[in-house]
Amino acid sequence: MIGVGTEKGAFFIRSKGGGWVIEGPRLPGWRVTTFGTGPGGAHLLATGSNWFGAAIHTSDDLVSWRQIVDGPKWPDGGERRLNSVWTIESQGDVLFAGVDEAGLFRSDDGGESWEPIDGLNELPSRDRWHPGFGGLAAHRVVVDPTDVRRIWVGISAVGAFRTTDGGASWVSVNDGVPKTAADDEVDDIGFCVHSLVIDPDDSDKLWRQDHQGVFRTSDGGDHWERIEDGLPAGFGFPLVRDPGTGNLFVVPQQSDEHRLPVDGRFRVYRSTDGGDSWHESGTGQPDHPLYAGVLRDAMAVDGRGGVFVGSTAGTLHASRDAGDTWGTIPAVLPRILSVKVMGA
Repeated sequence: MIGVGTEKGAFFIRSKGGGWVIEGPRLPGWRVTTFGTGPGGAHLLATGSNWFGAAIHTSDDLVSWRQIVDGPKWPDGGERRLNSVWTIESQGDVLFAGVDEAGLFRSDDGGESWEPIDGLNELPSRDRWHPGFGGLAAHRVVVDPTDVRRIWVGISAVGAFRTTDGGASWVSVNDGVPKTAADDEVDDIGFCVHSLVIDPDDSDKLWRQDHQGVFRTSDGGDHWERIEDGLPAGFGFPLVRDPGTGNLFVVPQQSDEHRLPVDGRFRVYRSTDGGDSWHESGTGQPDHPLYAGVLRDAMAVDGRGGVFVGSTAGTLHASRDAGDTWGTIPAVLPRILSVKVMGA
């Protein structure tokens, strides 16, 4: 089953009899920014509203949802505001939430309460952090699958950071990536990471879709190399990796000024060699002009060859064979913000 977060609630899409069944919208009065999974398989989704602010909801059946009372929040009376929850990641019974205004929070009780990770949130460079076009957002959290104390966080437009002690201390890991907005007082910020993914079999290897292009590291982020051979453009937002095949997928856009598919050709590109080279992914992608983007949380894989992509035009595109062939799910939803695999 696929969870799709949109500007007007959440939709849930199941494969059935060779077709698709669409359920929803759930919470149609809320903007659904991301999904997560709590201990025991409980479903979580993050919501935002112009009236009610940001929140996290939980459900056991995907129909009835309960808002968590003690969600991530900045102290009352301070200058920081919780504008949205961008990502919810889990490692065992531990949950992490990345938010805007940029910060990282942790829950040890299934998401019922959250504590700030001050080692990152209060870095000395904090007062020099500046937002990207989408805000000042901690939108990517990657946890080492073999060591919950080793975590990477991507913040726009600040950069990528890594901890090896569970969040007490952090280092900037951006060497080799050009800056997007250089700061004349602080040298290790001004980068704009869009996506981060890790190789679960080699947690020193990560890939990064950045404002400035596509990059790879083999030493945990200490050094990055550009990997764009075959791409029509380096700019884009999502990057995912199929754990079954190791295939990587990106959706190039023309430039940071235009943020449209190159020449109106909406295309997912695939790498089958770890990023050394890229090619248009399979057949069956839209044969008509589609001038829509894909946001950073709007592409997902299921580990069984399924790849799912949602566009800002509300269209959904799916491959069941690791990108060899594609089809369009017969629905046009509100603007898609997030796509996540949520089990059977």
